[in-house]
Amino acid sequence: MRAVQVAGVGMIPFRKPSQSLPYHVMGAQAARAALTDAGVEYHQIQQAYAGYVYGDSTCGQAALYGLGVTGIPIINVTNNCATGSSALWLARQAVATGAADCVLVLGFEQMTPGALGMAFDDRDSPLDRGDTTRARLQDDGGVPFAHAYFGGAGVEYARRHGTRPETFAAIVVKARRHAAANPNAVFRDPVTVEQVLASPAIYGPLTRLQCCPPTSGAASAVLCSTDFARTHGLPTTVTIRAQALTTDTPGTFDGDTDMMRLVGYDMTRRAARQVYESSGVDPGDIPVVELHDCFTTNELISYEALGLTPEGTAEKFVADAANTYGGQVVVNPSGGLLAKGHPLGATGLAQVAELSWQLRGAAAARQVDGVRLGLAHNIGLGGACVVTLLEATR
Repeated sequence: MRAVQVAGVGMIPFRKPSQSLPYHVMGAQAARAALTDAGVEYHQIQQAYAGYVYGDSTCGQAALYGLGVTGIPIINVTNNCATGSSALWLARQAVATGAADCVLVLGFEQMTPGALGMAFDDRDSPLDRGDTTRARLQDDGGVPFAHAYFGGAGVEYARRHGTRPETFAAIVVKARRHAAANPNAVFRDPVTVEQVLASPAIYGPLTRLQCCPPTSGAASAVLCSTDFARTHGLPTTVTIRAQALTTDTPGTFDGDTDMMRLVGYDMTRRAARQVYESSGVDPGDIPVVELHDCFTTNELISYEALGLTPEGTAEKFVADAANTYGGQVVVNPSGGLLAKGHPLGATGLAQVAELSWQLRGAAAARQVDGVRLGLAHNIGLGGACVVTLLEATR
């Protein structure tokens, strides 16, 4: 398996759905930015992987044809909220195995206002297995399905460990503080714990400000082999050190399951362990993480699933400010999904863009000191989880 370089990244500012550009325009803009960042022409790209959730088949071609109609393979990917990182996983495999030397990965989403829903109501939902399990574990209270899933996970964690509502709310305060320095983020205004708790109640510990906003946007990356980079004078400053993609096991749905496992706690833990074992890196040595904070509850449980803090200590982790600048690890310097936004197909690649800038020392006011390693965590119900470890090789 060959080393895989992240030669270039690009993203466009995320927007509210009411301000969205057409998906193919956003996709072309982000892809063009990644090519420019890498110093690569589109005709040098040998394969492309395009990820999105809400769109018709071959939307990837519609976006990339804006750069050129070159006849290369273009593969469309959908894996719920883990779509962008799943496309990245496929692209990395193509380069690592020698199937291609230079590959483009693109993620985009043109979303509509309001909570997530299923695109088709005339067939079985891919979440039926999870919904059946959830109905056994909780009363959803009539709220949108994602809010019930992740709110229920927060209820379960708080039941076990006595977590206070203020702890969940503090995660939003941190996200907004980080996003203030990110020109690509949707929400950059500060909030207080009191404001977060006073926003409308949703489910369990969740209030409205603790739920990521529907967002439109796009992000992209150019991956290549080390030989290709050196031959063409491309950057070799960021390498994918390790990566894992996991899906559900029977334990997600069996009689002993709980809402934390149903939203992907076990998938995250297995993917993280695979990455740590294959790389030889200890989670305590990672100074910056972009994790999937679709809801505050998922950020909290993901601290433990990723091994950033021992089981049952997430509240202390937050109280000690171990999750921000000056602490153990800076979590979501971009503002994360809660503040930067969550255009489903773009999210995993936006995480990689942020970490690449951090590893290059090019994150401006968001820069974390002394970064050599960065971890990305992207999860989707239904289910899939991708954990990616990036390394600075300058």
